[in-house]
Amino acid sequence: MVVDTLGGRMHVRWDEGAAATPNGQLVFFAEFLAAAGVFDRWVEAFPLAYTSPNAPGKRDVLGTLVLAILAGHKRYAHVTALRGDAVAAQALGMSKVVSEDALRRALQRIDEPSSEAWLRPALLDS
Repeated sequence: MVVDTLGGRMHVRWDEGAAATPNGQLVFFAEFLAAAGVFDRWVEAFPLAYTSPNAPGKRDVLGTLVLAILAGHKRYAHVTALRGDAVAAQALGMSKVVSEDALRRALQRIDEPSSEAWLRPALLDS
């Protein structure tokens, strides 16, 4: 089965004898996000700007946050468990899963009025 995600076309193959993975259905959610344009709009409106060329991209920061939420993680420390999942990152069009420290620092950089102005339209459109 072919699925078009934010990271490009992915091929899904069902193996009934293999163990289930926690992110097995992610590619289908990523296909929905790509078709609806929801994630791209959310990333574009994200009020985060870095000046360092070594800083993570907005898509990587928000993609890591989304993956952590979908995996049921409630603490920044649990983000580390996602770092080895290149397929999940690719499905969201990310170049990498950022560290828990990078995610925490990025979210701390956004002040409350900017955060509300960014999230309100996204929540009202959903």
